[in-house]
Order: sequence, then structure tokens, then C-alpha cells
Amino acid sequence: MKKNNWIYKVFLLTFFLSIMFSTITNLIAYNTNQLVIFIILVLVIATGIIFDMIGASSFTSKEATFHAMASRKIKGAKETVNLIRNNVKISSFCNDVVGDICGIVSGGLGAVLAGSLSESTSLSITVTSIIIAAFISAFTVGGKAIFKGVAINNSDKIIFMIGRIKCFLKLK
Repeated sequence: MKKNNWIYKVFLLTFFLSIMFSTITNLIAYNTNQLVIFIILVLVIATGIIFDMIGASSFTSKEATFHAMASRKIKGAKETVNLIRNNVKISSFCNDVVGDICGIVSGGLGAVLAGSLSESTSLSITVTSIIIAAFISAFTVGGKAIFKGVAINNSDKIIFMIGRIKCFLKLK
């Protein structure tokens, strides 16, 4: 039954985060120029890549390293141990919740950008949509592939940085 609660929480969290991010990005995108839309699009894609890296590093980090640090009272070590022990939830949140929301929001922003570019150039909406979708896909997948390697090779450093942020913000 406890696992089912996590599923419901993830569903609700995804639903409300999606509403929030889609609303914010659409309000900005429909009331601004193409350069700002492009910058927001790049930030959304980068956010998805960074959270994918965090999710991957949570699986490859070694808990023992941080037990030693926690015994020496190094700030963030205890939080890092907790992150590693909850790596399935961390990975689900980072890769699935944030990553998928970023993918959907980037697609929506790409559609807005394609429409805007189509209106200001002689290119058809079909051509601009295809080109922008291809770039979004290539940068998202390529970025995630590159940073998965970074996550695996630097997993302890990455997850410790998240643990330190968690400690600093005093998150549960």
C-alpha cells in the first residue's frame, strides 16, 4: 500500500507542476518575442538534462562514502545518504516527473516558436514545426546522453552537491 501512495503523490505532483510550468511558459511565450521564447526553450531543455543527470547519479553513488563524511559531521552528508537510500524516488522524480514535464513544455514552446517563425518568414508552419521539433529532440536526447556519462563518472560529487543544497535549504 505504501508504494501506491508514492504513485498517487507522483501523479498529483506531476499534474500540478505541469499546470504551473505550462502556464508560466505559455504566458511568457505568447507575450514576448522569438528570442525570449528561444531562451526559455533552451532553459527548459537544460533543466530536463540537469535533472536527468541528477537522477542517474542517484543510482551510481556509493552510500559508504557519505557515511564516513556524516560521521565527521560534514554538512550535507546525512542528506546525501538519505538521497541515495531513496534513489528510486529521486530517479523517478528527476527523470520522470521533471524530465517528462520539460519534454512536454519544450514541445509546446517549440510549437509556439514555430508558429511565430512561420508568421515572420516565408517558411510554412509544417517546415518550421519539423525543424524545431528535430532540434528539440536532438538537443534533449544528445544532452541527456552526454550528461549521463558525466553523472556516472561524477555521481558522488553530483549527489553530494544536491545533498548540500538540501541541507542548506533545510528540506526534508
